[in-house]
Amino acid sequence: MGLFDFAKDVGRQIFDTDAEAADNIKEHLEIKLSGIKNITVDFDDGVATVCGECINEATRNNAILVAGDVKGVTKVVADGLTFPKPKPEEPKEIVEYYEIVSGDTLGKIAKRFYGDASKYTRIHAANKELIPDPNKIYPGQKIKIPRD
Repeated sequence: MGLFDFAKDVGRQIFDTDAEAADNIKEHLEIKLSGIKNITVDFDDGVATVCGECINEATRNNAILVAGDVKGVTKVVADGLTFPKPKPEEPKEIVEYYEIVSGDTLGKIAKRFYGDASKYTRIHAANKELIPDPNKIYPGQKIKIPRD
């Protein structure tokens, strides 16, 4: 799947005008993530089209979420964000995506998905690029829930 929807009015404010959006989103990706080469970003009317070579599927998924966690981005098109086919011995990332709602905490989300609130650290670790502080999440933010 190459198109992901995001809430336009939530996320990190990293650009003031559409003219600077593509460069700022690219720089944001380069700062937040390692494991991506040859990143290019185009931005048009809320849609960020991200291309590049990721080291694996997990890095690709993180790049999509990091780009979507930018205020003003409504969609991320990631058809050009590639990764090599995993080797048989490499585990495939199995995740579910979740949109945070008002009143959520990582503990409440962990309780819902794993039956144990103390497993919030697993969710935090999977989203460290998006959630530097596990106490600072916000409604509309999309995160990964590890399911493997």
